[in-house]
Amino acid sequence: MERISVIVPVYNVQKYLDRCVDSIVKQTYPNLEIILVDDGSKDNSGTMCDGYTDSRIKVIHKANAGLGMARNSGIEMATGQYIMFVDSDDYIDLDMIEKLYSDLIKAKADTAIGGFKRVFSNHTDNFLL
Repeated sequence: MERISVIVPVYNVQKYLDRCVDSIVKQTYPNLEIILVDDGSKDNSGTMCDGYTDSRIKVIHKANAGLGMARNSGIEMATGQYIMFVDSDDYIDLDMIEKLYSDLIKAKADTAIGGFKRVFSNHTDNFLL
């Protein structure tokens, strides 16, 4: 089972971060490396990153340089055979990584994409990439 590096750029998302990280830590696919890149958050997000105790989590703190640079910093640290990005104000289904990995292997593909839902307090929109 190959390691998958999950990169999460973090910037001022203390309201959403616990749910995001929890949805990654509880994945049914176990061989994960979770890289949280604190991009100079001004709220409590950076401290929250340091507080996660799962041994698969690595944290990078850097001066604010934007989403692209935060992702690149995560890529530089990644050791997985595959890389996945999850935005820090999002959460993923608990079997998402396992399903994507399974589809990658079956199709002998190098990349995979999936749909997403945009959830609001009064409705949900579905999208397919």
